[in-house]
Amino acid sequence: MSDFEPGDQASIASVTDRVHPVAIGAAVTAIHFLGDRAAFVGAEESVALVDGEGDISRVTVHGGGILCTASDGARIAMGGDDGKLAELNSKGEVAVLATDPKRRWIDNVALHPDGAVAWSAGKTAFVRSGRSEDKTFDMPSTVGGLAFAPKGLRVAVAHYNGVTLWFPNMAAHPEFLEWAGSHLGVVFSPDNKFLVTTMHEPALHGWRLADNRHMRMSGYPGRVKSMSWSAGGKSLATSGADAVIVWPFASKDGPMGKEPAMLAPLQARVTVVACHPKQDILAAGYSDGTILMVRLEDGAEILVRRNGTAEVAALAWNAKGTLLAFAAEDGEAGLLPL
Repeated sequence: MSDFEPGDQASIASVTDRVHPVAIGAAVTAIHFLGDRAAFVGAEESVALVDGEGDISRVTVHGGGILCTASDGARIAMGGDDGKLAELNSKGEVAVLATDPKRRWIDNVALHPDGAVAWSAGKTAFVRSGRSEDKTFDMPSTVGGLAFAPKGLRVAVAHYNGVTLWFPNMAAHPEFLEWAGSHLGVVFSPDNKFLVTTMHEPALHGWRLADNRHMRMSGYPGRVKSMSWSAGGKSLATSGADAVIVWPFASKDGPMGKEPAMLAPLQARVTVVACHPKQDILAAGYSDGTILMVRLEDGAEILVRRNGTAEVAALAWNAKGTLLAFAAEDGEAGLLPL
């Protein structure tokens, strides 16, 4: 990646001429890759599958709004306001995994590499693993986010005033990590040593799981809506400021007592981040439509998309790291082969 040069949009190295435009034509809320096909998840009903040539095939998944998505690279699980949990596989086939008996919104979903799926409706979290019937657990308040631990069948359920760590296949009482406030999203570190939540206020909160020590991760001007672990999990890149905020996680203490790095500052808010799966590079999308590729080591930048349009809504890399897909809120999208 020798093209990397820090600087402003006029002088910065650019790959904008290599982007293949994709006309999605509707709002996109998430992007996932199924092999080398990019799946642009719409806000309503359908997913647009786009191959490397830019050919689009649309698949109807829900009878209304699509509220949440998760992917393991082989399938995408999606929850809708029609009360259904649906799955889209790499062949473009749709299956309904579950229908909520009360037709409540399915507003969070997570996938485990061994095939298990977790989802939530209201205060209830559900887990289905291949070996047994669905397990359910009622939380003290509405579920804000779900994540599977990298090892073992343990689920983190974010909610008001903290996170519940639930082992659905064990009779043991769930563990409760307390922190005042509304927790909306949750991720485990790839090494299973830390847990981080996004909050309703402009802050993250973290715990070191060995001793449940708190990690205050504040100072954002806006709410953090996007988080992405770097290759190897040594750092966590986040949105929510007018630069990419990158927290260090390489040591046993994680970010405790350390300042985050601030990369790729612009006169616009970072809306979405996506770290490269193999190299210490990330892609960042901004509220003014700009997309930059940034090298974590020194902050060097490459311009992928110029500013002046709707804010960037979604970014994703394919598993090999050879394709970057993006979409803006107005449905303007593209693929960048590397």
